[in-house]
Amino acid sequence: MNEHPSTAPCIPAGQDREGVQRSMGITTLAFKVVTADSGGDLFLIDQTSRAAGGPPRHIHLNQDEWFYVLEGDYVVEIGAERHHLGPGDSLLAPRTIPHVWACVGAGTGRLLVAFTPAGEMEAFFRTVTTSEAMPSQDPTLWRDHGMEVVGPPLDLG
Repeated sequence: MNEHPSTAPCIPAGQDREGVQRSMGITTLAFKVVTADSGGDLFLIDQTSRAAGGPPRHIHLNQDEWFYVLEGDYVVEIGAERHHLGPGDSLLAPRTIPHVWACVGAGTGRLLVAFTPAGEMEAFFRTVTTSEAMPSQDPTLWRDHGMEVVGPPLDLG
């Protein structure tokens, strides 16, 4: 059983768990639950998209990824299924199933994204937010964090 901290951190709206500004170009991230908060069981981010787009199609070898739309419009493909999501909608991308998502609305989009167990996801986002751009599709970067790129980002054309 994983050890959990004895304190319950309260993260104010719009704030990062560590008070850090994190950017991937069109997307900003706020860490809400880090792996140390949950003994490695959960990593949770609040992700704000200022333009259409998203990551390449990928798989997580050991994590389930859960999406909850707070604001805006998204398309998420899990395996061969395409889902259109709006505020209040949620969707689970099970581990080892290829998935891809994109913000598709004209305005701001906001997602809560949870990874369980946390694995290397916190380390991945710490790494990729240093470049202020969407993550490269370098297979080594993704493999080092327990993922595989299996296709391009969604075609929004």
